[in-house]
Amino acid sequence: MTQPDASLRTDPATVTNCPRCGAGLRCGMVSGDATCWCYSMPHVVPVPASAALGKVSGGAAKIPEADAPGCLCPNCLQQLIDRMNDETSSFSLPQIEPVTDVRLEGKLRHKIDNKTKPMGALGMLEDLALQLGLIQRNDVVSFHEPQMVVFAADHGIAAENVSAYPPSVTAQMVANMLAGGAAINVLARQHGFALHVVDAGVDADLPDHPMLLQRKIARGTKNARRQPAMSGVELHRALQAGADIVKSLPGNVIAFGEMGIGNTSAAALLLTRLTDTTLKEATGRGTGLTDMQLLHKREVLMLTALHHQNATRPLDVLAAMGGFEIAMMTGAMLQAASERRVILVDGFIAGSAALVARELAPAAQHYMVFCHRSAESGHRMLLSHLKAQPLLDLGMRLGEGTGALLAWPLLQSAARFMNEMASFASAGISGKDSKDDEAR
Repeated sequence: MTQPDASLRTDPATVTNCPRCGAGLRCGMVSGDATCWCYSMPHVVPVPASAALGKVSGGAAKIPEADAPGCLCPNCLQQLIDRMNDETSSFSLPQIEPVTDVRLEGKLRHKIDNKTKPMGALGMLEDLALQLGLIQRNDVVSFHEPQMVVFAADHGIAAENVSAYPPSVTAQMVANMLAGGAAINVLARQHGFALHVVDAGVDADLPDHPMLLQRKIARGTKNARRQPAMSGVELHRALQAGADIVKSLPGNVIAFGEMGIGNTSAAALLLTRLTDTTLKEATGRGTGLTDMQLLHKREVLMLTALHHQNATRPLDVLAAMGGFEIAMMTGAMLQAASERRVILVDGFIAGSAALVARELAPAAQHYMVFCHRSAESGHRMLLSHLKAQPLLDLGMRLGEGTGALLAWPLLQSAARFMNEMASFASAGISGKDSKDDEAR
């Protein structure tokens, strides 16, 4: 965080009183004390000490002289920040319609139950067909121009050695995707998905490429162990960028994946703060940690969560401990739900974005198909919290969106049986309650 000019510095040990509310304040901003409230509080607009005097330091947001609170009192400065939040936040939550339609649901269930099979014999495929019909508001399900979007970003918390791989692997894996050599490339080609790789915050300068969408918010988040991972402005930029990407893409099916060293740590932190899951339950081996490395990771995440204990609202939590790819994916999911697209949710990281999206707009989950259960322990807890039944459980933990595309044939099968399978009446077959059945 940028320090104010020397001329503005005061003795950090001095307790001053706010002229407006009388609150006492000992601020560590000028001395770099990370325990100071203004370091740890996840603001939408970061305001350093110099801004409180109506000046700009290091490109920080400027507060007009007339609006300057005159001190860094938490009470007064929070009022100012709240007002600035309202004026500068660029992301607006899109309107998302619940898929609930009693009449249509009855029609769909009747159609499914009267196919030439015992009732419920196709198991989860029947539930999936019902969900797809409700999303598309039609008893004939169709898909067109499916899209696969992989969001990539680096995480400052990776500096705490919470991953088995160095942060440089993020950029290297993005290059591999752009060259067509990653697992997600293989599956996208196999299943006919248009693949897009988004630079949401990779700590490298990536060359232009037809497959690459340049949406870098910053070169990685800040180290959440020491300070908020991102500012509120960065958070809202990421949310809006994700929404804008979805708006620009065709099709009625969209799958989301990710790439980012350190992102299982961010996902675990989001899960523990937004649910009743413990850090031990939420924290897994990620890219393949040893037992000792896993213990270290849990300790780092415990200290990180403690540092941001005041962050409780979904967006505050996302800004304090999330990642740019998770934030961008959250905005993308919300936009996709508002457009009534079928959303294919991959593993733990994509699931954490789905969790935040659902916290912001519960109806968004109606549009989500949870494609697989990751081997990451936190993902099991996340799915349990959302009461979501994944389509596959293959012991995977790769990410990238691979689990989402592996589940794609199941969606196609659900649509085909709904559309093409004969009914008892059309096939001239006696149903369960017919006299012929009773005579058997």
